[in-house]
Amino acid sequence: MTEQFILTLIDKFETGSMREMEWRDGVSSLLLSKNYGALLSVDGAAGASERRQPTGIPTSPPAGTPASLSQSEVDKALNSGQGRAAGEVISSPIVGTFYAAPGPDSPAFVSKGSKVKKGDTLCILEAMKMMNKLEAEFDCEILDIKASPGQLVEFGEPLFEARRL
Repeated sequence: MTEQFILTLIDKFETGSMREMEWRDGVSSLLLSKNYGALLSVDGAAGASERRQPTGIPTSPPAGTPASLSQSEVDKALNSGQGRAAGEVISSPIVGTFYAAPGPDSPAFVSKGSKVKKGDTLCILEAMKMMNKLEAEFDCEILDIKASPGQLVEFGEPLFEARRL
């Protein structure tokens, strides 16, 4: 992950409508959140939880670098050999136990590849003996499910990766 690539992602994220975005390339990961700030992790080392410029990343692009790139240039960078961009992350709004289905013998609410409408139930989060349905805030396709049934999840922990439809 080059510095220019990271700066381009941050610039486009800040001016876009996404609330969260995660990027991984096998060695590094970058989590951008308009709720929690920017975090950079290399080999599992977490960055600060406050909004700040990650260590080692300049606050301005190197001399001779264009200040902003066109959408096609960003798309080209995202689809280059550096990997592909992750979708939006749907995080846990509470601390609780993750359940993918309404019951042990029932099918999961969603699976990888499911197309979901706004308001559809994604999972159940149990907290203090209360079953809380987590509903989709937008129409989307589920790209990945990050939590396992019965797993205790923290506030803000990624549960799903989704692409808006």
